Amino acid sequence: MARREETEQETEASPPTATLGVGMVGYAFMGAAHSQGWRTAGHVFDLPVRPALAAICGRDRAAVEAAAARHGWAATETDWRALIARDDVQLVDICTPGDSHAEIAIAALEAGKHVLCEKPLANTVAEAEAMAEAAERAAARGQVAIVGFNYRKVPALTYARTMIEEGRLGALRHVRATYLQDWLVDPESPLTWRLDRERAGSGALGDLGAHIVDLAQYLAGEPLVGVSAVSETFVRERPVLAGAAAGLTGAADGTARGAVTVDDATLFTGRLASGALASFEATRMAAGRKNALRLEINGQLGSIAFDLERLNELSFHDHTEPATSAGFRRILVTEPQHPYLEAWWPPGHGLGYEHTFVHQAHDVVRTITEGRAPVPSFADGLQVQRVLAAVEESAAKNSVHTPVPF
Repeated sequence: MARREETEQETEASPPTATLGVGMVGYAFMGAAHSQGWRTAGHVFDLPVRPALAAICGRDRAAVEAAAARHGWAATETDWRALIARDDVQLVDICTPGDSHAEIAIAALEAGKHVLCEKPLANTVAEAEAMAEAAERAAARGQVAIVGFNYRKVPALTYARTMIEEGRLGALRHVRATYLQDWLVDPESPLTWRLDRERAGSGALGDLGAHIVDLAQYLAGEPLVGVSAVSETFVRERPVLAGAAAGLTGAADGTARGAVTVDDATLFTGRLASGALASFEATRMAAGRKNALRLEINGQLGSIAFDLERLNELSFHDHTEPATSAGFRRILVTEPQHPYLEAWWPPGHGLGYEHTFVHQAHDVVRTITEGRAPVPSFADGLQVQRVLAAVEESAAKNSVHTPVPF
């Protein structure tokens, strides 16, 4: 039986007339992905209210108006405070760099809005703590605050969580998580905001490591309690960016160069609360690896493995079977009984990256309308932030083992 905490069989037969007005801050890579989710969710799932793309916000008026026209937003703003103040906005979706997450999210919650905030939750533990406290106060008023760890919404990973909860792996022994990309291999790739500590908080650690830390804790159902880390910045200066970034990178501005102030790669080991061990690798300089997020969870009774580049599949080994016939087997996660799949295509017709944002939008709407506890919550985002901070502290202290509060 598929896990139904975050997804369930839809039963409504007619399109809803009520709407949830969404206002989004940010319009680049994540803004486009979130727009796809909001625009599509109500056409795929029978939702109790229909997400309405009320307004999108960005500082560059021409660019935000172009994004609104491309993605179907009804109105534009150039000041996020004006977006929060709009009567047609009930939920604020934050897709900006991490340095503005806390200010926007806290202001939106205090204004009575629901909030979806991209990961990592903040740039510092102090900011994340303030956001989690604001979310707790808002919850008492019936508001929802969710952090956007979209990979939880991959059906195969949601199903893997179900299998682990059901005891298919027995007691967990070891978690292995890697997230490797290669878009910064070229030392002449320009200096975007993701390479600026003031804006991004950290580099590969926060950008990629946050995802695999969250997934490890989500799948295991327990927190990391200590880490030991190393990190490195291989290219310490890069060409200054000319104009706005396009996707993850952009064009260089002549010969001017600027300092890279974040990590290019971070590796660390950790221990889960149960005593299980974990290892993590995150880099954006692994030549040939485009979006290689891979997880393996080993337990007393079996193992599960996942590769994002084959995101409709799980590999499962049942160690209780006779050795003569045991081995890893493929589970194709496309059946209507699998999480989210009841609303999509016939069995065997796979989904892709963008569907995680549709599922995220579905879950946010259901959480708001059904009074569910938010998952993943700002408290979950805070716990990830504490792990990231402990990793940075350990790396700065020659890999000394560093406890993680939880």
